[in-house]
Amino acid sequence: MAQVTIYAHRQCIDARRAVISDAIHGAVMAALAYPAEKRFHRFIALDAEDVIYPEDRGENYTIVEISMFDGRSESAKRTLIEELFARLEADAGIPPQSVEITITETPRVNWGIRGVNGADLALGYRVDV
Repeated sequence: MAQVTIYAHRQCIDARRAVISDAIHGAVMAALAYPAEKRFHRFIALDAEDVIYPEDRGENYTIVEISMFDGRSESAKRTLIEELFARLEADAGIPPQSVEITITETPRVNWGIRGVNGADLALGYRVDV
């Protein structure tokens, strides 16, 4: 399971929402062998007064937070971050300098999904990549 929250200026999200979503999901599928139908993205559009950041990040400053089950290898997480930087730049025109990424992992038992504890959920894909 991976839940993704994307924070950016409203105009950045409004102009690129679908492309950003496709870039992120493509990176998740490539790095984590994640199923195409398991896309969970939340966009938080910020007005200029709602975010403060260093000037060198630019007007397309974007934060990508990924919450997922623990179990992925360090290599898989490094690949995910590399893929995110590359795809967001190539597909959405957001340079790596303007992107910050955090990955938070929690045990499956800390999740509740479709009325079932995450530890008891049949996933249909591997977490240990």
